Amino acid sequence: MIQISRATIDDIVAHARESVPGECCGLLLGQGAAIVRSVRAGNIAADPTRRFEIDPRDHIAARRDARGRGLAVLGFYHSHPRSAAEPSPTDLAEASYPDHLYLIVSLARGAPDLGLFRLHSGNFQATAFVTVG
Repeated sequence: MIQISRATIDDIVAHARESVPGECCGLLLGQGAAIVRSVRAGNIAADPTRRFEIDPRDHIAARRDARGRGLAVLGFYHSHPRSAAEPSPTDLAEASYPDHLYLIVSLARGAPDLGLFRLHSGNFQATAFVTVG
């Protein structure tokens, strides 16, 4: 089971709300089975209301930030403003970090809904998580 800090969840949900009607995106930092920090990234997709693409500069900066804090990049997050917190076919086609975590926050029903998945053998597997702190 993955642990995610309450502050991280709150920041990701706030980022998702601020980005509507577009999708937000960022990186998940932590150690082992604990996500302790999120790092926001710019969405440079041609149409950010339909997909996300993490700005490579932000990606590199987040990796440096992680190293400086003694953390690792455990995965990525993005939002689905109008659809469920489930990976879309586009999400699967563009996921390129095996065994990393992918958190999706949906705002489709008003109240945020979160799903966590691990990319394994070319498919997403739902992953249990608990919010701590």
